[in-house]
Amino acid sequence: MYDKYQSPLSERYASREMQYIFSPDKKFKTWRKLWIALAETEKELGLPITQEQIDELKASAEDINYEVARERERLVRHDVMSHVYAYGQQCPKAKGIIHLGATSCYVGDNTDIIIMTEGLGLVRRKLVNVMAELARFADTYKNQPTLAFTHFQPAQPTTVGKRATLWLQELCLDLEDLDHVLGSMKLLGSKGTTGTQASFLELFEGDHDKCRQADRIIARKMGFTDCYPVSGQTYSRKVDTRVLGVLAGIAQSAHKFSNDIRLLQHLKEVEEPFEKNQIGSSAMAYKRNPMRSERIASLANYVMSDVMNPMLVASTQWFERTLDDSANKRLSIPEGFLAVDGILDLYLNVVDGLVVYPKVIEKHFMAELPFMATENILMDAVKAGGDRQELHEKIRQLSMEAGRNVKEKGLDNNLLELIAREPAFGLSPAELEQCMEPARYVGRAPQQVDEFLGEVVNPLLEANRELLGMKAEITV
Repeated sequence: MYDKYQSPLSERYASREMQYIFSPDKKFKTWRKLWIALAETEKELGLPITQEQIDELKASAEDINYEVARERERLVRHDVMSHVYAYGQQCPKAKGIIHLGATSCYVGDNTDIIIMTEGLGLVRRKLVNVMAELARFADTYKNQPTLAFTHFQPAQPTTVGKRATLWLQELCLDLEDLDHVLGSMKLLGSKGTTGTQASFLELFEGDHDKCRQADRIIARKMGFTDCYPVSGQTYSRKVDTRVLGVLAGIAQSAHKFSNDIRLLQHLKEVEEPFEKNQIGSSAMAYKRNPMRSERIASLANYVMSDVMNPMLVASTQWFERTLDDSANKRLSIPEGFLAVDGILDLYLNVVDGLVVYPKVIEKHFMAELPFMATENILMDAVKAGGDRQELHEKIRQLSMEAGRNVKEKGLDNNLLELIAREPAFGLSPAELEQCMEPARYVGRAPQQVDEFLGEVVNPLLEANRELLGMKAEITV
């Protein structure tokens, strides 16, 4: 166990469910389902295949004789023909009709599409659950004023819940993209060696309609609506680019979220979950490092760079096919899925356990609020008869003085005190204090949360309510 490389995606990050989708057992059992679908289709279209042969194939569909296949592959150096041979050993009556008319890509490429589609389904389920947790968090903290930041400098305030809707909206966009790609997935079908269906045209004695029907029937049997209308030997590798593009989009959104959480944890305003016995640092025992968010960012960087692999593969395929896609696909596609699976588990775990510290948020807010209240103070003073231009200049000068007190002397922000001393404003300390109510400065943030959740997110979650209820477990 400890004397050879093991992928951390399997050992540390991805769920068992996603690992099984991309496992050899899943692949080879899908091959057998495709061979059964092909035999059934050819029988239905008039080829001399018996029900007895099909029943024999079905009886061994789940019982794969792996050792026979491995031994055969050592001899013939061809994985598909090795499994055809192994299947035939278990099904002597059907041996002669297994893989009839097909090329290796019939099982290889159709299985890739099936597995990617199933993987996207699991990603979708996890994504929807993350969205549900973020919606809950946004609703809970929609009225909690907090400093907003532009350029990581304090700016016009928002609320904690409104900020969460920004993370949530990006996931909504990801879900749109995912549903588009998921809804467009098609099988390769039974296209033959160069995509011309020549072998099937020969089997069906020149009947073009039966060749077309074969694709449609196989697609239906495997749970798809259709096959790609044209292909070379393989489905277009651009499909892989589209799939990994969706995964990279989710990674991008998760990375943005993790950055914000890490910055908020530095400010001590919001923290990711930290377990009772968790060690934050091997040297500094007091530390609570945001390791979950850092892991999200780390895995997201991998997925965003991984999307280049299918782009390079698709753009360099020659004519009807080359095999320089094979080794790359075996790595880039499964590992992209496993990494995003880990990202979404972490995302769900973090959101489910986020800790908010309102007192710290309020302290930071109130330290900056006098500067942000100056526009309201200016308007109140003008209403009381003051000169707008004169008062604006005085506020500018007093703000600079207060800023120097904070930055150079380490004092509290005393801008309100300075304004109260200035006769031109004609405002008492009590009147100025009324300007210091945080809720006055968050604009429509609480209402925007309600509107966004009510009009966009909640209907989406209701439409997917059968997917909700997941809890994420992270390994380390």
